[in-house]
Amino acid sequence: MVLQGEKIMLVPYTIERCHTFYKNYVADPAMTYDTYNYDKEKVDKYYHSKVLDTSRIFFAICHIDNIDKTIGEIQIKRINQEKLCGTLSIHLVNDEFKGNGYGTEAQRLLIDYALNTLGLKTIYADAVHRNHRSKHILGKLGFEHLYDDHALAYYKFSIK
Repeated sequence: MVLQGEKIMLVPYTIERCHTFYKNYVADPAMTYDTYNYDKEKVDKYYHSKVLDTSRIFFAICHIDNIDKTIGEIQIKRINQEKLCGTLSIHLVNDEFKGNGYGTEAQRLLIDYALNTLGLKTIYADAVHRNHRSKHILGKLGFEHLYDDHALAYYKFSIK
Protein backbone atom coordinates (compact mmCIF):
# COMPACT_ATOMS: atom_id res chain seq x y z
CA MET A 1 0.00 0.00 0.00
CA VAL A 2 1.39 3.40 -1.04
CA LEU A 3 -0.29 6.70 -0.16
CA GLN A 4 0.83 9.59 -2.37
CA GLY A 5 0.60 13.28 -1.66
CA GLU A 6 2.03 16.33 -3.42
CA LYS A 7 5.40 16.39 -1.62
CA ILE A 8 5.65 12.99 0.05
CA MET A 9 4.64 9.35 -0.22
CA LEU A 10 3.81 6.93 2.56
CA VAL A 11 5.28 3.54 1.71
CA PRO A 12 5.54 0.20 3.54
CA TYR A 13 7.97 0.44 6.46
CA THR A 14 10.47 -2.34 5.86
CA ILE A 15 13.22 -3.27 8.29
CA GLU A 16 15.75 -1.76 5.86
CA ARG A 17 13.88 1.56 5.84
CA CYS A 18 13.64 1.45 9.63
CA HIS A 19 17.42 1.01 9.95
CA THR A 20 18.06 3.79 7.42
CA PHE A 21 15.75 6.08 9.37
CA TYR A 22 17.41 5.41 12.73
CA LYS A 23 20.95 5.60 11.36
CA ASN A 24 20.15 9.21 10.41
CA TYR A 25 17.80 10.06 13.28
CA VAL A 26 18.56 13.07 15.47
CA ALA A 27 16.46 13.34 18.62
CA ASP A 28 14.29 16.45 18.63
CA PRO A 29 14.90 18.61 21.72
CA ALA A 30 11.21 19.60 21.58
CA MET A 31 10.44 15.97 22.46
CA THR A 32 13.38 14.81 24.58
CA TYR A 33 16.59 16.14 26.06
CA ASP A 34 18.26 12.76 25.50
CA THR A 35 20.60 12.20 22.58
CA TYR A 36 20.11 9.24 20.28
CA ASN A 37 22.79 6.76 19.22
CA TYR A 38 22.01 4.13 16.60
CA ASP A 39 22.05 0.55 17.87
CA LYS A 40 21.29 -2.20 15.33
CA GLU A 41 19.95 -4.64 17.90
CA LYS A 42 17.62 -2.03 19.45
CA VAL A 43 16.28 -1.07 16.03
CA ASP A 44 15.71 -4.75 15.18
CA LYS A 45 13.82 -5.18 18.47
CA TYR A 46 11.82 -1.99 17.85
CA TYR A 47 10.89 -3.12 14.34
CA HIS A 48 9.77 -6.57 15.44
CA SER A 49 7.88 -5.41 18.55
CA LYS A 50 6.33 -2.19 17.21
CA VAL A 51 6.24 -2.09 13.41
CA LEU A 52 5.07 -5.70 13.08
CA ASP A 53 2.49 -5.31 15.88
CA THR A 54 -0.92 -5.96 14.30
CA SER A 55 -2.57 -3.23 16.41
CA ARG A 56 -0.51 -0.69 14.43
CA ILE A 57 -0.30 0.51 10.84
CA PHE A 58 3.19 1.86 10.02
CA PHE A 59 4.48 3.74 6.99
CA ALA A 60 7.80 5.25 6.01
CA ILE A 61 7.59 8.86 4.89
CA CYS A 62 9.55 9.51 1.69
CA HIS A 63 10.04 12.68 -0.32
CA ILE A 64 8.28 12.26 -3.67
CA ASP A 65 11.47 13.18 -5.59
CA ASN A 66 13.53 10.52 -3.78
CA ILE A 67 11.43 7.61 -2.58
CA ASP A 68 14.57 5.68 -1.66
CA LYS A 69 15.24 8.13 1.19
CA THR A 70 13.18 7.68 4.36
CA ILE A 71 12.58 11.07 6.00
CA GLY A 72 10.17 9.92 8.68
CA GLU A 73 7.96 7.27 10.15
CA ILE A 74 4.25 7.57 10.85
CA GLN A 75 1.75 5.21 12.40
CA ILE A 76 -1.70 4.68 13.76
CA LYS A 77 -1.16 2.69 16.95
CA ARG A 78 -3.47 1.15 19.53
CA ILE A 79 -6.04 0.46 16.81
CA ASN A 80 -9.26 -0.73 18.40
CA GLN A 81 -11.65 -2.17 15.82
CA GLU A 82 -14.51 -2.42 18.33
CA LYS A 83 -14.33 1.26 19.30
CA LEU A 84 -13.14 2.29 15.80
CA CYS A 85 -10.26 4.37 17.14
CA GLY A 86 -6.49 4.60 17.10
CA THR A 87 -3.65 6.98 17.99
CA LEU A 88 -1.55 8.96 15.51
CA SER A 89 2.23 9.17 15.94
CA ILE A 90 4.90 10.70 13.70
CA HIS A 91 8.68 11.22 13.78
CA LEU A 92 10.77 13.03 11.20
CA VAL A 93 14.40 12.02 10.86
CA ASN A 94 15.94 15.42 11.67
CA ASP A 95 15.44 19.19 11.50
CA GLU A 96 16.27 19.30 7.77
CA PHE A 97 12.80 17.94 7.04
CA LYS A 98 10.82 19.96 9.60
CA GLY A 99 8.98 23.14 8.68
CA ASN A 100 8.48 22.08 5.04
CA GLY A 101 4.97 20.68 5.34
CA TYR A 102 6.10 17.05 5.00
CA GLY A 103 4.84 16.00 8.42
CA THR A 104 1.53 17.82 8.00
CA GLU A 105 0.95 16.20 4.62
CA ALA A 106 1.90 12.77 5.97
CA GLN A 107 -0.56 13.16 8.83
CA ARG A 108 -3.34 14.26 6.45
CA LEU A 109 -2.72 11.22 4.24
CA LEU A 110 -2.72 8.82 7.19
CA ILE A 111 -5.82 10.37 8.77
CA ASP A 112 -7.65 10.01 5.45
CA TYR A 113 -6.49 6.37 5.20
CA ALA A 114 -7.53 5.65 8.80
CA LEU A 115 -11.00 7.11 8.31
CA ASN A 116 -11.78 6.00 4.77
CA THR A 117 -9.94 2.68 4.49
CA LEU A 118 -9.66 1.38 8.05
CA GLY A 119 -13.09 2.77 8.97
CA LEU A 120 -11.92 4.47 12.16
CA LYS A 121 -14.21 7.18 13.58
CA THR A 122 -11.83 8.67 16.17
CA ILE A 123 -8.10 9.36 16.07
CA TYR A 124 -6.19 10.40 19.16
CA ALA A 125 -2.82 12.10 19.38
CA ASP A 126 -0.57 13.54 22.04
CA ALA A 127 2.31 15.98 22.16
CA VAL A 128 5.01 16.84 24.66
CA HIS A 129 4.16 20.23 26.18
CA ARG A 130 7.24 21.98 24.79
CA ASN A 131 6.59 20.64 21.26
CA HIS A 132 4.67 23.72 20.12
CA ARG A 133 5.06 22.81 16.43
CA SER A 134 3.31 19.48 16.90
CA LYS A 135 0.50 21.02 18.96
CA HIS A 136 0.00 23.72 16.31
CA ILE A 137 -0.19 21.14 13.50
CA LEU A 138 -2.69 19.00 15.41
CA GLY A 139 -4.92 22.06 15.77
CA LYS A 140 -4.49 22.90 12.08
CA LEU A 141 -5.53 19.34 11.17
CA GLY A 142 -8.75 19.67 13.14
CA PHE A 143 -7.81 17.89 16.37
CA GLU A 144 -9.60 19.07 19.50
CA HIS A 145 -7.46 19.61 22.62
CA LEU A 146 -8.83 17.35 25.36
CA TYR A 147 -6.61 17.84 28.41
CA ASP A 148 -3.05 18.04 29.71
CA ASP A 149 -1.24 15.95 32.26
CA HIS A 150 2.24 16.47 33.69
CA ALA A 151 3.99 15.31 30.49
CA LEU A 152 1.63 15.52 27.51
CA ALA A 153 -1.21 17.40 25.85
CA TYR A 154 -3.92 15.06 24.52
CA TYR A 155 -5.98 15.54 21.36
CA LYS A 156 -8.91 13.92 19.55
CA PHE A 157 -10.11 13.99 15.94
CA SER A 158 -13.61 12.62 15.31
CA ILE A 159 -15.80 12.41 12.27
CA LYS A 160 -19.29 13.57 13.02
